[in-house]
Amino acid sequence: MAYQNVVGNRLAQAECTTSYVTVYTTPLLTRTYVKNIDICNTTAGSLRFYVHLVPKGDSAGTGNALFYNAPINGTTTVQWTGSEILTPGDLIQIKASAAGIAVTITGGEAT
Repeated sequence: MAYQNVVGNRLAQAECTTSYVTVYTTPLLTRTYVKNIDICNTTAGSLRFYVHLVPKGDSAGTGNALFYNAPINGTTTVQWTGSEILTPGDLIQIKASAAGIAVTITGGEAT
């Protein structure tokens, strides 16, 4: 599988709540390439956020955190760029210390 040839897509876009929310689940028979995650604080105050790449059957925790209790100043955007591969049933889960954080995740899927 050559991931350079995967066409990019928006995998998820959601606003964080104070509880973990699953924003993406890798479909059966699919591998997902996570390329960018944008975290935008739409409030004037500083908040904290969490992003987890959770293996199938597991739950969000320190062992699968990409961001864990990370601070973000008001009206600021943080961008993560990298390459993470998710396998069928893997999840992306997010939460924040308060309402006001929007998350956009891009990448691609391949079967």
